[in-house]
Amino acid sequence: MRCCGSANAAILAGVQPARETVFDLRLGDCVEGMGELEAGSVDVVVTSPPYNLGIGYRSYGDDAGRGEFLDWCHLWAAAVRRVLRDDGSFFLNVGASPKNPFLPHELLLKLRDLFELQNTIHWIKSITVEGRDGSTVSAGHFKPINSPRFVNDCHEYLFHLTKGGGVEIDRRAVGVPYQDKSNIARWGHTGGEDRRCRGNTWFIPYKTIQSRDRERPHPATFPVELARRCLALHGKGEGTVALDPFLGIGHAALGAAEYGAAKFIGFEIDEFYYGEAQRQVRALQEEPELF
Repeated sequence: MRCCGSANAAILAGVQPARETVFDLRLGDCVEGMGELEAGSVDVVVTSPPYNLGIGYRSYGDDAGRGEFLDWCHLWAAAVRRVLRDDGSFFLNVGASPKNPFLPHELLLKLRDLFELQNTIHWIKSITVEGRDGSTVSAGHFKPINSPRFVNDCHEYLFHLTKGGGVEIDRRAVGVPYQDKSNIARWGHTGGEDRRCRGNTWFIPYKTIQSRDRERPHPATFPVELARRCLALHGKGEGTVALDPFLGIGHAALGAAEYGAAKFIGFEIDEFYYGEAQRQVRALQEEPELF
């Protein structure tokens, strides 16, 4: 399955889009599937595994015991390490809940023998900013928490893991313009370019939809833009081979196409989600201007 990604998005990310993104979408268990891949054949992994928070997936029971869940995560993460290049990046999106606040950190500790934590990025889903003129702007979407004990949870973690902690990245590929333009000339590292490192807070709201069942038929997805930024930050260009062990409905695949990756590999155990991922990729092939 081949697709031309969004040229405009890829150019903004700092690369020319690949002539064709080759999609290798597979129905089946990701651990078994990754065992069939060549060691060191993947540049970037972007994924969001089940969080063990009791989410209602179609073919997966998201309610294992804590120890069992963490052992399983170590199993698939070891498979990720085997297929990842020595200079590759593993972007792990994990959320929490008021009833399970330690989960992201416990998972990181479980993986310490496999990966170094190189960057911690906060995916901001919703935010309110007070302007200097006293105005207030609220943007994004969140699921309200109706409790007298907890504030609404408006972010998730995006852990950037690498094998040794020393992988060079393209910080300005996901950068932002300088607020004070005098900084462009003041700082030698700018090279005269009006673009600075965005930092570790990424505001990426969900797209507004009319029907979840029709437009986003999965209980736990991340935005396509989140995956695209991960690939852009890794910054290895159009030869990039990307992987998502937990494909879901294919948002990482669409992000890889927008970036201009050469190849994307995805695994999904649920036949319905797998079919939806295939449908979205076909739609991108047929009408790329809509993505």
